Amino acid sequence: MATASRDLDRPAFYALRTGGWRDLVTVLHPPYTAWHLSYVALGAAAAPTLHADRLGAALGAFFLAVGVSAHALDELAGRPLKTTMKRRSLIALAVGGLAGAVAIGVVSLVVISLLLAPFVVVGAFLVPAYNLELAGGRFHNDTWFAIAWGGFPAFTGYFVNALSIRPAGILVASACCLLSAAQRRLSTPVRRLRRDTAGVSGEQQLIDGQVLELTRARLMEPLEGALSALWLALVLLAAGLVAVRL
Repeated sequence: MATASRDLDRPAFYALRTGGWRDLVTVLHPPYTAWHLSYVALGAAAAPTLHADRLGAALGAFFLAVGVSAHALDELAGRPLKTTMKRRSLIALAVGGLAGAVAIGVVSLVVISLLLAPFVVVGAFLVPAYNLELAGGRFHNDTWFAIAWGGFPAFTGYFVNALSIRPAGILVASACCLLSAAQRRLSTPVRRLRRDTAGVSGEQQLIDGQVLELTRARLMEPLEGALSALWLALVLLAAGLVAVRL
């Protein structure tokens, strides 16, 4: 029972015990970072020609921008993951991650094509716009989450390989938008249960006469089970499709 109680007290199902290197791993949100990077790979796999070096650069840029910078900014605002990382460390991660992502983008403009310029600009804007809630939070909502962390990575992965706009890229990006929206619909109530709920009371009465007690654990289990299955499924699907194309 004590182990179960400690598990419920964690701010996320993937959060490690606080302190040291474990805080850094937790801040990176490993399952969600891998999930969003899979969108980049899915977009690349839909391109007429898949260039391994371009895919690698895109994955690196999005890891730095989303996995590092965006998540560091998120932890900086209110400590939702309850880490003990110093404020200056989180700022360094946020600035360094975004700067590294932009640097990869600038190099890509020279090496691949100037057509990638809009993607570099949009990517550099979305991270602070969403996580710092710029413009009164106008970009911090479910719709922008789906676009910024689902559709945009997928379409970037496609375009950096295709350097053109075709139906395949648009369709895959649209699908990734919907997947990202589904993630949001699952993760929002889980976060509320884990971080903002002091207790749950009530019962569920089944038609066969059974009565199930409603608890935080019972409410979280199907939501986190779906999230755990989805992130791994997306990573495996993306890896499989890329393997077929290479």
